[in-house]
Amino acid sequence: MTFLSSFLDLSALGIEGGTLVMFGLLVFLLLTGMPLAMVTLLVALLFAIGWFGPAAVPLITSRVYSFVSSFVFVSVPMFVLMAAILDRSGIARDLFDAMKLIAGRVRGGVAVQTIFVAVILAAMSGIIGGEIVLLGLVALPQMLRQGYDRRLAIGVVCAGGSLGTMVPPSIVLIIYGLTANVSVGDLFTAAFVPGFMLAAFYVAYVLFRSYTDPTAAPPPEAEQIGAPARRALLKGLALPLLVVIFVLGSIYGGIASVTEASAVGVAGVILSTIVRREFSFAMLLDAARQTLMTVGMIVWIGIGASALVGVYNLMGGIDFISSLIAGVSDNPTIIVLTMMLILFLLGMFLDWVGIALLTMPIFVPVIRDLGLDPIWFGVLFAMNMQVSFLTPPFGPAAFYLKSVTPPDITLGEIFRSLVPFICLQVLAVGLLILFPQIAVY
Repeated sequence: MTFLSSFLDLSALGIEGGTLVMFGLLVFLLLTGMPLAMVTLLVALLFAIGWFGPAAVPLITSRVYSFVSSFVFVSVPMFVLMAAILDRSGIARDLFDAMKLIAGRVRGGVAVQTIFVAVILAAMSGIIGGEIVLLGLVALPQMLRQGYDRRLAIGVVCAGGSLGTMVPPSIVLIIYGLTANVSVGDLFTAAFVPGFMLAAFYVAYVLFRSYTDPTAAPPPEAEQIGAPARRALLKGLALPLLVVIFVLGSIYGGIASVTEASAVGVAGVILSTIVRREFSFAMLLDAARQTLMTVGMIVWIGIGASALVGVYNLMGGIDFISSLIAGVSDNPTIIVLTMMLILFLLGMFLDWVGIALLTMPIFVPVIRDLGLDPIWFGVLFAMNMQVSFLTPPFGPAAFYLKSVTPPDITLGEIFRSLVPFICLQVLAVGLLILFPQIAVY
């Protein structure tokens, strides 16, 4: 190892050259198809040895331990488990049917009720992928069968299913809170209004298209829902709303921490499946396996990113990047817009977990130095990641939906369908920058 450190001797490059080499090596290794977690760990190890020598290697383990030992991180597998159980139960389907009571009498009602269901599902678990797949299986076929414009239907499912990024309890906000060292409960409170504002933008767009373009959506069905059917539909609405009330109510009411509330949510979802007579140990085991796979990916990305940022910080890189960003302009708004542009470009190619863990330790100190609120910036970051879920070439929402759509719906058509919704998301980002009070009211 001593020979390796003397052979590399990366410290001779200086921080400017070291930054370029580190970035170039990251891009090269990612293009080979190597997983992001392995890439960041490998680069962190090479630079730790090449810059400081073998004695610096234990510093990587200390950085990793500080990340995985956070108590708030326990809430991540809890919310993922909630989503996995929801995915295997009929709760989402019954919830979708129950929304006829709210949106059944307006033109474009099925699209509107899809967005309502997406908000409730997001408020139950904060997971994106499973929500898009659920809506793709439940809502998309119904909209296509009723004659909705295909692009409108596809956009509603993808954009609505991605609301878990913004609507508390969002996993994105939890990871941001861990990396930025800010209260996750405060982040949830700040994201509440912006999340529902974005959902309202989607609803307004659907209604505008439905009433100005007769081919976009069919007229509302004239069927009358009798009292017995109404009661049956309300039963499908009751259990999910109770789970949301218990989870978010316990957080906002100060009764439970985010971690404790996540456990309450898991208990509520399991109890719901028992009441509905859908519970089985096979279903629970299957959901636990999916949770292990998802959380394992998040943990490994977090370990690699924490190690890389830790080494880069010791190299003096964070101060170097901070001075570069601060040198862009004396206007804090221009600096924030520059950060948003960087995040937007990274979001086209990297997973949001990696983006959060790699960039927030650099960006958040700059935000604090500018006298801006890191809670507001966290909501802004989550809104930007909402955009990244839809943007090509690697927008994950499109790939999630493609996995359950008919063969005649291509990825190209899905991405084209998302353009109006991406514009709405960019509008929401702009409003948050212009009016921070939307988040920090």
